[in-house]
Amino acid sequence: MKIYRHGDTYIAPRGSFFDGNVKIEGNFITPPDTHIWGNIIVAGCLELGPYSTVGGYVQAGRVVIGHDARIKGPITVLETATVCDNAHLHSIQAGGNITLRPGVRVGDVNSAETIFVYGKVASDRLFGRAVKVYGT
Repeated sequence: MKIYRHGDTYIAPRGSFFDGNVKIEGNFITPPDTHIWGNIIVAGCLELGPYSTVGGYVQAGRVVIGHDARIKGPITVLETATVCDNAHLHSIQAGGNITLRPGVRVGDVNSAETIFVYGKVASDRLFGRAVKVYGT
């Protein structure tokens, strides 16, 4: 499978699948319906497209998880994390802020900074310096 490179950013084509672990020394952008059946480690920013799946854990500098994505393992982020609508996650730990959009289902959420919750989310526990809830 061909992955396109633009500077230190790597871009997967639409509908890609990876039958194993993925390690990227830079940023990684995946379009909708990308499936990674192993673990993923990204040194920079991971932008996981909508309806994508990851079968293992995720480690990245920053993450943006698209709507309706599913990640079966824990997510560890050095900086910030944004999780869009209706994503299903195992758990997430971040060194910076975490933003959770409506419909997100997640286990434990740990942040060294602030957790922003927009709308209704389902989670086991929210641990952060502050938790701010907007909407109902």
